Amino acid sequence: MGDLAKIFKAYDIRGVVPDELDAETVERVGAAFVRVTGARKVVTAHDMRTSSEPLAAAFARGATSQGADVVEAGLGSTDLLYYASGALDVPGAMFTASHNPARYNGVKLCRSGARPVGRDTGLTEIREMVENGVPAYDGEPGSVTRQDMLPGYAEHLKKLVDLSGIRPLKVVVDAGNGMGGHTVPTVFEGLPIDLVPLYFELDGTFPNHEANPIEPENLRDLQAKVRETGADIGLAFDGDADRCFVVDERGEIVSPSAITALVAVRELAKHPGASIVHNLITSKAVPEIISAHGGTPVRTRVGHSFIKQTMAESGAVFGGEHSAHFYFKDFWFADSGMLAALHVLAALGTQSGPLSRLLAEYSPYAASGEINSEVADQDAATARVRAAFEGRPGVTVDELDGLTVGTDTWWFNLRPSNTEPLLRLNAEADDETTMAEVRDEVLAIVREK
Repeated sequence: MGDLAKIFKAYDIRGVVPDELDAETVERVGAAFVRVTGARKVVTAHDMRTSSEPLAAAFARGATSQGADVVEAGLGSTDLLYYASGALDVPGAMFTASHNPARYNGVKLCRSGARPVGRDTGLTEIREMVENGVPAYDGEPGSVTRQDMLPGYAEHLKKLVDLSGIRPLKVVVDAGNGMGGHTVPTVFEGLPIDLVPLYFELDGTFPNHEANPIEPENLRDLQAKVRETGADIGLAFDGDADRCFVVDERGEIVSPSAITALVAVRELAKHPGASIVHNLITSKAVPEIISAHGGTPVRTRVGHSFIKQTMAESGAVFGGEHSAHFYFKDFWFADSGMLAALHVLAALGTQSGPLSRLLAEYSPYAASGEINSEVADQDAATARVRAAFEGRPGVTVDELDGLTVGTDTWWFNLRPSNTEPLLRLNAEADDETTMAEVRDEVLAIVREK
């Protein structure tokens, strides 16, 4: 068994297989998960990595050893697992390392109804039990059955978004050899979509590019194919297909903040006056647009456990993160890149103009995108930045999540990574020149140049 402190993260379990994460550890996780949740039935799904199915089987051995029955959904995306947890009303476990390289794998856990399990909601207790030994169960072991959840998942998503009146659309999808290649054909079946597939072959070695579309270089093939085919839109999914990035008809990358604003407006049309959650590194256009359409914007920390918790507390109908995670009340408050994609297709397909024109009103500001800096002492670098900016006329400072500094015309957020010696900078301003000035000043301080 590896170093548990290394693999138990804030929101999931993740590490290099088998050096850090092995079948013995995952079997104990399965047993501990049943103990902590009190589950009598658990559903599992796994991605296409070669280690995923064996790890799912190890988890099942641990869960059944504690008397719980296991429903194996087999190959699936993370949001398919959330669907299964919600539809069956049982806790779930997804085996994936999302966008991480091939040597990694991990476990994402949820309680019944896709409720999150993170450091403060059960993951710490599971880790302690794995470390100290899971008590033996005095009873009959559980059983394992198989159930294909993909048809129900696709049908459910299409019930949540009205696609009946959309015009024919040419759509390029880059699945990055990840689970989008498994789910997209079934979800798109029956829709007036001319699908141009890129890298739909399931391959956990990621032979074409990393399945991490937040990095611009991993979108280049999609951008080129959209331009080459004259497509209306391009979609890119990460390895476990819970995040979706969008490229417009020109091949230009669309900010996830613009998608958050677009979907928020659509949700507010169905639920007037509702609350919408956004994390603090989304564009300031997001809360402005929510307010302009009669909604209540709710600002929260970065991270899916914070978004889900805040949505539940506020009764919000939708939540968006700048990392392209999109959360829906009518999807058990869970995130689904596919559901966000269907909203964009519905919005595009019910009007005649191109996507770039549709989204122009949702992207009025200049943004830096996320910029990472490797630093030995995150706290010291953050303190230097705070000292440089606080006290300037019109400047506000808050520490809801990292350091956020702003004025009426610009803002930036500087946050430490949970897992690496990095500081992540996001900056935005009313114009490109001001944004570049703020970005460069912060980076110079952080990197001591």
